[in-house]
Amino acid sequence: MATQQIAPAINAWDVAQRQFDLAAERLNLSRGLRKVLREPKRELTVHFPVKMDDGSVQVFTGYRVQHNLSRGPAKGGIRYHQDVTLDEVKALAMWMTWKCAVVGIPFGGGKGGVIVDPKQLSQRELEGLTRRFATEISIIIGPEKDIPAPDVNTNAQTMAWIMDTYSMHVGYTSPAVVTGKPIALGGSEGRNEATAQGAVYTIVEAARHLGMDLRNCRVAVQGFGNAGSIAALLMAAVGSRIVAVSDTTGAIYKPDGFDPKSVLAWKQEHRSVVGFPGTSTISNSELLELDCDILIPAALENQITAANADRIKAKIVAEAANGPTTPEADEILHRNDKFVIPDILCNAGGVTVSYFEWVQDLDRDFWTIDHVNEKLRAIMTRAFASTLDMSLKEGVHMRTAAYLLAVQRVADATSLRGLYP
Repeated sequence: MATQQIAPAINAWDVAQRQFDLAAERLNLSRGLRKVLREPKRELTVHFPVKMDDGSVQVFTGYRVQHNLSRGPAKGGIRYHQDVTLDEVKALAMWMTWKCAVVGIPFGGGKGGVIVDPKQLSQRELEGLTRRFATEISIIIGPEKDIPAPDVNTNAQTMAWIMDTYSMHVGYTSPAVVTGKPIALGGSEGRNEATAQGAVYTIVEAARHLGMDLRNCRVAVQGFGNAGSIAALLMAAVGSRIVAVSDTTGAIYKPDGFDPKSVLAWKQEHRSVVGFPGTSTISNSELLELDCDILIPAALENQITAANADRIKAKIVAEAANGPTTPEADEILHRNDKFVIPDILCNAGGVTVSYFEWVQDLDRDFWTIDHVNEKLRAIMTRAFASTLDMSLKEGVHMRTAAYLLAVQRVADATSLRGLYP
């Protein structure tokens, strides 16, 4: 009897490096510069104890990676997840470097993570873990060095604990050390919605380019967390029909659409989108392959691969998540005339408004939500136009175009600064 072959796991760091290599080759970067940009500048691994509610002590492992600081301090989220790996954090840090560069904000890429299932911890245990992790990485973070933000399973409260811990260490209140904070502690209006809002701004531009009327579009959203749920609400607000959403428990589908606000209320009550009245239950993988016009992957990495890319039916794939599509899948989607808005462009709204928050904290001058969204729209539409122009000029798909823009900007900054000493 033949044994079933199990597909090897896809390594996010390998994907990130291959994406960089494609752009570096096309840009004809020097061998030395490629070596510099291909690796992180700094990787910090920490193992730290936390006292649990039952009096026992557990040791957790966490990471903070800084990829490139040529264009400014490192910027990137901290995620709490049981499957966090150093390679994943390295990939996310590199993607942050390109993301900041493609939208033209003066940051380099950073990322952090702790190997933990936060759902198994009490609020007090979460606070203890966060404060101890912040203490361990305090040697490399700071308003002018490395500015963390929320990511998977972290939020404004997490950032408040990190800000307070860092402030206790330095002896004064330092709101600019993190972004994504509560408004009461120097957070920015619009930060919570920023990733989804930025993604929708790029979807609007893509639909305009392709001659699609968003009022007639069917939308499927994989991942109904912060970015995915708000993206669904915003897409419904422009008249699109939300036909499917998913979370970690499964997915729901209704061909003639449903109200995402009602689904959000259902999820808050039942801790799952599954079972929402009038919908059928499908798998996360089935959601990706639905007959729809716009697919918004807003979950984790490596969701669209060589195994399923040929079955993607959506005309626009808007990557609200980081790294949802592998390089092999990119080629298949491009060949099948699918328009991918790459993650480093599509979900850059979050880091853009994080930049706004950092500026506001440093200036002690805070903006209205209308001012934030006006500036965000200007940056996202300009970045989309630049990427589309590069795509058409070079005859490449949008991801390669975004990488060509971003890598060239970082390469220029790195070259101009030179090597020290």
